[in-house]
Amino acid sequence: MDASPAPRLVPSTAELNTTHRDLRFHPTITEHPKILSSEQIAAFNRDGYLAPFRIFSEAEIADIRRYFDDLLARTLAAGGDSYSITTAHLRHGRVYDLLTNPHIVALVKDLLGENVIGWGSHFFCKLPGDGKRVSWHQDSSYWPLSHSKTVTAWLAIDDAGVENACMRFIPASHLLGHLTYTLSENDETNVLNQTVIGAEEFGQPIDDELKAGEISIHSDLLLHGSEPNQSKRRRCGLTLRYCPTGVRAELGWNAKGVVVSGKDESGHWANPRRPESD
Repeated sequence: MDASPAPRLVPSTAELNTTHRDLRFHPTITEHPKILSSEQIAAFNRDGYLAPFRIFSEAEIADIRRYFDDLLARTLAAGGDSYSITTAHLRHGRVYDLLTNPHIVALVKDLLGENVIGWGSHFFCKLPGDGKRVSWHQDSSYWPLSHSKTVTAWLAIDDAGVENACMRFIPASHLLGHLTYTLSENDETNVLNQTVIGAEEFGQPIDDELKAGEISIHSDLLLHGSEPNQSKRRRCGLTLRYCPTGVRAELGWNAKGVVVSGKDESGHWANPRRPESD
């Protein structure tokens, strides 16, 4: 296990240039989805998220949880924290397998099309009594990508409910485009470094409660966040990020991208092989 300091979760604001990026919501136009219904496609376009989808059985997710428990223990022993296991598919074969899981990819393809890149994998693990919140934010603010076309599959490693600080969404907020945020880099109680102030003015938040082994899927422009975990139960989720192959990445982020469906004709994304080590 690498004992170097935990990486920054996102590029600094100074590194991102938003002037030439397309920060608009691009509705799904799939005419013949294979897994999702036409009603679900319409709901995603309207609300910005879909949930829940059962991916793993209780036995399967219990095995994944044991794997994560060991990975977390090694990370903590090496000086990291419960949020520092990021871009994990480039180092851990089992996380690569989750990113490329055919059941998850099939759902994503119905939203993004046939040619899909999986480029992100990040464990967000709130330990019991953690006390840190994830303030209201839009994912697209953080990423050096040419278009706001990424969707996130959030896999519940543990049961995630209101008690242990599940994610919260503001439905339809993705239709507002890119919103102004305030920097919160010096707030030690906030996991991330951006906050959209007064987000509740844009709609009534809903709780994304999931059972372990289920996923939700949300747009990169959807306002979301989570409260501090004040309970005695851990709440761990794995975020898996996907975009169409036509999206372009700056700051070397194309090195993260795995072709999970179809082809990347341009060769922009590095498409690394599955790591042999875990």
